[in-house]
Amino acid sequence: MATARPLPAYLAGIRPGRIVAWTLLAIGGVLMVTPVFYMLMTSLKLPHEVYQLTLIPREPTLENYFYVLKDGRFMRWFMNSLLIATIVTLSNVFFDSLVGYVLAKFTFRGRYVVFLAILSTLMIPTEMLVIPWYMMSAAFGWLDTTWGIMFPGVMTAFGTFLMKQFFETVPDDFLDAARIDGQGEFAIWWTIAMPLVTPALSALAIFVFLGNWTAFLWPLIVTTSPNLYTLPVGLTTFSVEQQIDWELIMTGASLATIPTLLIFLIFQRYIIRGVVLAGLKG
Repeated sequence: MATARPLPAYLAGIRPGRIVAWTLLAIGGVLMVTPVFYMLMTSLKLPHEVYQLTLIPREPTLENYFYVLKDGRFMRWFMNSLLIATIVTLSNVFFDSLVGYVLAKFTFRGRYVVFLAILSTLMIPTEMLVIPWYMMSAAFGWLDTTWGIMFPGVMTAFGTFLMKQFFETVPDDFLDAARIDGQGEFAIWWTIAMPLVTPALSALAIFVFLGNWTAFLWPLIVTTSPNLYTLPVGLTTFSVEQQIDWELIMTGASLATIPTLLIFLIFQRYIIRGVVLAGLKG
């Protein structure tokens, strides 16, 4: 009676479940990369090629990039987005962590009511907040200003919740020892508690920066001067009533993705670690 031959060593560890998992991951990866690849290919096309049913340009060109970069408006929009995203990110890291620390490490009357009130704002869609934001901006004279773009995001409920969850894991013994040494509460928060929650701070900073870098709805509503446009809003000016310059829009979008790609490549370990730990703490 013939005996079954053993599988080669390189096939021994392959199982049907693993094949299915890797196949689904590969399909998902292709679906996620395809829009980015299409954007890059369109940015290399001439205007007459945009509406042709070809993915790869027959006559690839960098003229679109030269045109967009020579347009002074693009660099202004780029710097506006960079400035706003940076300031809002620093504001979130400071205020969200400070409020999260207070809610996690101090006992006072109404603490849980305050925390629940902050969490309840997560259930309100952004579209419902646009009208109150606009009325507030109009009342205080913030329409068509840089501060008018930034103020809704200087502090977030998600960031406060995330930092509170992480600060609760900081041992109270460290804080009590610092109080015995005579340090003030602000110094304790800054020099002891903050370094212990670096993964959460990194994840929060990255998410806030990317969210503000790609924000479109609120900057579109609150600004009317082209000099104050952020990059997503400014790119829409390449679309006019008579014609839509898709090759220029895709070129600008390709340039706009460079900072986000750099941030992900440099800080991907912090993103992954922050997301994993946030899931565990939640």
